Amino acid sequence: MEDQNPVKPQSMSPLSAFAERPGGVRFETQESKESVELFLRQHPIVNLGWLTTAAILLAVPYFALPILLRMLNITQYVPMGYIIVASAFWYLATFGFILTNFIHWFFNIYIVTNERIVDIDFYYLLYKHFSEADLSKIQDISYTSSGILPTMLDFGNVYIQTAAETPVLEFDKIPHPERVVQTIRMIRERGGAT
Repeated sequence: MEDQNPVKPQSMSPLSAFAERPGGVRFETQESKESVELFLRQHPIVNLGWLTTAAILLAVPYFALPILLRMLNITQYVPMGYIIVASAFWYLATFGFILTNFIHWFFNIYIVTNERIVDIDFYYLLYKHFSEADLSKIQDISYTSSGILPTMLDFGNVYIQTAAETPVLEFDKIPHPERVVQTIRMIRERGGAT
């Protein structure tokens, strides 16, 4: 029997932090009849700290190196080629810092389907942690949003208490935590069927 009120999947950008019924989103253990209801990752504002640090790291050789070279008069003792190589290593390390932080934000995702909740935590290039809980095993759902910035930008943490192997699933610093909790409750009430 066909769904009488089909909901059209929405398109989302690759950097989306919140998407309801996104089209084209799949994950490795997804069942054939399972549909993604919510796709979440941390609010983009959480990247502000490491982006600021990265901007400072990128600017240090450009502004500080000429001053340091003039103050220490080091160019007569150290060949300019060494200084260029040291600068290249500095930028390479800075690029590694930026890439690591971006990958951590981009690949740590939370997915709510019509059957379960999935938490994929990406720690290093070769290590990820996959947690899931069936909607039927959820015992309690709550959220917190405290502070000026989280309140103004509407982001916070969602806590999902389960009777599964992973007792608590935590969605950290996600956009619209109240809507996420309401959506999960609505999916549970309709019995997981879409």
